[in-house]
Amino acid sequence: MDFTLRPWSIHDLDNLVKHANNPNIAQFMTDAFPHPYTPENGRTFIAFATKEHPTRIFAIDVDGQAVGGIGIHPQSDIQRKNAELGYWLSETFWGQGIMSQAIQQAVNFAFKTYDIDRIFARPFGTNIASQRVLEKNNFTFEGKFEKTLFKNGEFIDELFYSIRRENTKAAIPK
Repeated sequence: MDFTLRPWSIHDLDNLVKHANNPNIAQFMTDAFPHPYTPENGRTFIAFATKEHPTRIFAIDVDGQAVGGIGIHPQSDIQRKNAELGYWLSETFWGQGIMSQAIQQAVNFAFKTYDIDRIFARPFGTNIASQRVLEKNNFTFEGKFEKTLFKNGEFIDELFYSIRRENTKAAIPK
């Protein structure tokens, strides 16, 4: 399915709330991504997502609608050669290959834009689809922290996956 990654805009608010307000998405996100997802949550997120230059948090756009998001979050201090990858997609578009391609684009963007050597993601142990899409994109499983996350009244495993610059498909210069 065709999509683009583009900066968020306040004009995306209605679509953001429509697609993000889903317990099946929120169950795999941090508590900063609430359910229910309100217009106020959306305005706060869009303000956050649009404050960095270059843009590092993108809307996933299908036919002019923001239906998900993906972001690269460069780290600081002794972790400054790393960036965290975060993402979500409307349930309506699950299983159509969008997230796999969006991850490829975000990884390429990150290695071209930032002085980093590693991108990592931290899916929940219960999020099998997220684990699969990372593995499909050549992320390596690095480890599991058992029952370190507390979500919806239960302890959940936190997994670590990463991809390093030298292991990317494309030769991306520093």
